[in-house]
Amino acid sequence: MMCGGTSESKAATKETQEIVEEVKAQVEEKEGRSFEIFTAIAFKSQVVAGTNYFIKVHAGDEEYLHLRVFRSLPCENKPLQLTSYQSKKAKHDALTYF
Repeated sequence: MMCGGTSESKAATKETQEIVEEVKAQVEEKEGRSFEIFTAIAFKSQVVAGTNYFIKVHAGDEEYLHLRVFRSLPCENKPLQLTSYQSKKAKHDALTYF
């Protein structure tokens, strides 16, 4: 990983799933609908003054979303923040910086 760049794409972990579950309500509010399925598939991370996570989420059928979630430094004690997302993604769409 280059300094400031994103990591390679990795398979989602238990921690990644916990992150998407924590920001699910934020996505549902922005989309104006609920998701029965909301499963993290893959992720990239970027270390900044905290960590940005770029996460591919399976949202049912052939629907995928890409989420950008910011985790502040532990000393700041702030909740996870959905900073951006992309809808209408496909399973084969690569996670990229957005």
